[in-house]
Amino acid sequence: MKVLLVQPDVVWEDHAANFEKIRGLLARSAIDRGSLIVLPEMFATGFSMNLEATLRAESAAGSFLKQLAAEHQCAVIGGLVSQGQQGMGRNEAVAHGPTGSLLARYCKMQPFTLGGEAGCHEKGEAPVFFEWDGFVVSPFVCYDLRFPELFRSAARRGAELLVVIAQWPSRRVQHWVTLLQARAIENQAFVVGVNRSGKDPTLDYPGRSIVVNPMGEIIADAGAGEGVVSAELDVATVLQWRRDFPALQDMRTDLRP
Repeated sequence: MKVLLVQPDVVWEDHAANFEKIRGLLARSAIDRGSLIVLPEMFATGFSMNLEATLRAESAAGSFLKQLAAEHQCAVIGGLVSQGQQGMGRNEAVAHGPTGSLLARYCKMQPFTLGGEAGCHEKGEAPVFFEWDGFVVSPFVCYDLRFPELFRSAARRGAELLVVIAQWPSRRVQHWVTLLQARAIENQAFVVGVNRSGKDPTLDYPGRSIVVNPMGEIIADAGAGEGVVSAELDVATVLQWRRDFPALQDMRTDLRP
């Protein structure tokens, strides 16, 4: 499977400008039918806690994901905010297939409390999964990356490709790279991490969208600027490594907090 990581400099709370920017980046990329295209967390607005702006963009962002999937005959994952309960939003990773079908809708399980997100977005409850080109795929969102138990839960249920969409700031870029590699190593899975570049009103972003193989090696790196990076993934790599080094079979399931 070919996976394409789209790394834009997201325009603050301007979904039309962001759609145009993403189309422009993809127009310069070779996209095979059946690929997986991945956009960052809250790609339409930036990491804004202004629910009026993010919810206003939801419908357009969802339609945009469907359009990209249909135009390129691919699966597409991207982040948006939907309406939750009691006036809260839901920070979600949404995946659509080439016919417009909904493949998965995952709600971020760990809102970023330090950034004010826990007072704005409700928590998701569990990992979700979809199958694409032979892989069992499980998407996650940004701050989830710091909680390995979420990813272990997905691996226990068969995930072979873990996708993390994010708006991860420059000051913690080494954490981003190291934790993506750790999640790959400990779960013996491919990990795709898609981040943004550029700036928003308060933070700088480093890019560094990467693909990590099940041994923890970085096999694609988008660097710092806007762009698209791609990699070829083979589920046989995951299955063979799990047979050769069956660490997942030794997981303890009897431990309690």
